[in-house]
Amino acid sequence: MGLKQVDVGNQISSGDTTGIVVITQTHPIDLIFTLPESDIATVVQAQKTGKTLTVEAWDRTNSQKLSDGVLLSLDNQIDATTGTIKIKARFNNQDDALFPNQFVNARMLVDTQQNAVVIPTAAVQMGNEGHFVWVLNDENKVSKHLVKPGIQDSQNVVISAGLSAGDRVVTDGIDRLTDGAKVEVVEAQAPAAKEDKATNREYGKKGVRS
Repeated sequence: MGLKQVDVGNQISSGDTTGIVVITQTHPIDLIFTLPESDIATVVQAQKTGKTLTVEAWDRTNSQKLSDGVLLSLDNQIDATTGTIKIKARFNNQDDALFPNQFVNARMLVDTQQNAVVIPTAAVQMGNEGHFVWVLNDENKVSKHLVKPGIQDSQNVVISAGLSAGDRVVTDGIDRLTDGAKVEVVEAQAPAAKEDKATNREYGKKGVRS
């Protein structure tokens, strides 16, 4: 139960909408989040196999996992404004890590791709020819590579074609690059790059969750 909404001596009536106290259920607790319509078919197919889809709840900064749950259900219609569908997951929440109306980031494991090439989402750009990334050679000169993105989240994206494991991609200062331009490489943990610099990180093959 939450804090009381009225005190002794307050006048109330049957038409009051605030009530006396708010009662919420937290064991278990449900989480509502959205899924892009392009990923709906993948989730539905996984459900049809009878597989239990796990969902992780992470904090606002995506730095700490709060709890593990399972997919409960999907809404029956797509939001035409956002191009997403609502999904409900359920968490036992016995440790009270989740709280009503708390903001969390949800991660749902649908499938695991072995030997996938994964890069930061920020590295992928869209142009007239399609999706592309800027790749650095041994001399730190950049060239544009057309790529085919796969599954992604807010931080990383799988590249199914156009890159190889070990390729270095630019993640910052992209709007100032041209083919053959030489850039100064800044370590990923360094402060934000200046306007005339570009940063990159090297990514290899690894499994990825969607």
